[in-house]
Amino acid sequence: MMKMALGFCSLVLSLLASQAEARAFFVFGDSLVDNGNNDFLATTARADNYPYGIDFPTHMATGRFSNGLNIADIISEYIGQPAPLPYLSPFLKKHKLLIGANFASAGIGILNDTGIQFINIIRITKQLEYFEQYQRRVSAMIGEAQTRQLVNGALVLITLGGNDFVNNYYLVPFSLRSRQFALPDYVVYLVSEYRKVLRKLYDLGARRVLVTGTGPMGCVPAELAQRSRDGECAVEQRRRAASLFNPRLAQMINDLNGEVGSSVFIAANTQRMHMDFISDPQAYGFVTSKIACCGQGPYNGIGLCTPASNLCPNRDLYAFWDPFHPSEKANRIIARQILTGSPQYMHPMNLSSILTLDSMT
Repeated sequence: MMKMALGFCSLVLSLLASQAEARAFFVFGDSLVDNGNNDFLATTARADNYPYGIDFPTHMATGRFSNGLNIADIISEYIGQPAPLPYLSPFLKKHKLLIGANFASAGIGILNDTGIQFINIIRITKQLEYFEQYQRRVSAMIGEAQTRQLVNGALVLITLGGNDFVNNYYLVPFSLRSRQFALPDYVVYLVSEYRKVLRKLYDLGARRVLVTGTGPMGCVPAELAQRSRDGECAVEQRRRAASLFNPRLAQMINDLNGEVGSSVFIAANTQRMHMDFISDPQAYGFVTSKIACCGQGPYNGIGLCTPASNLCPNRDLYAFWDPFHPSEKANRIIARQILTGSPQYMHPMNLSSILTLDSMT
């Protein structure tokens, strides 16, 4: 089944590359899609040291929390575009602006108090301000009408939510948010705040927005190292958080699409995408989905990935690169489901359907 899926994906990819017109790509969110913005900030949430980037084409750390490419990079491949540069990069100017921009920043969440321990990160409200600033910069180059057309025709990816649990609600016992909200009420609050973010994106011109849910937070090596006794996904509360958040997010996206009268927002069930290879790693060519490739302690899940960490020799055999983030190979599995996944993964349509539909208009 896996070989057939890979062959089908390659076929779809070759067809889409020839039919899709060049379109801008904008990326918002956290460390799953940050491609270097935090390298320009005085923050501890950085991936600027070896062995991050060991399998990147340059074999150097780029600020991506990956051994190589992240999900946003792989989607850029699918739409036949170079990956957009980090918005804070001094090289993002002139014609490179027309490719799009990556505004993501490791550590951030839906809420502005998420990730406060990292101090200087680009919170989602600031990312949206930068998106407005971006449009003013491009308008100065090509005019307002052309800029509006570029933004309306762009693909947008936004990845938020996980940190609002890991680096906020569950950051410390009896955190401020956990004392303020019972978990179900916190989820309701989070999704209502996420709705404001998505509506703001729409008001700023975004018309095709891929929205990912959270992964299975209790299953990452960091959680296994700290809370699992037997290597099984840890802490019922973390698993419950994802199971509460993701369906409510999907429903909110449905409602928001109804409000704007079009399938602007596309829900990606990344929890299910992750669970496929976490529950049966061998089916996807992994030897383990429990042990991180780079780290230390039980499951290599303690602390950060550093030059002094344990490092596996073959990253393609590991579902997780570091204690929190998937390997490039796992990112490709997730991105492939975004591209070609059935309605149980992508709703109301997958990326290949979007590209086909948009090429006809």
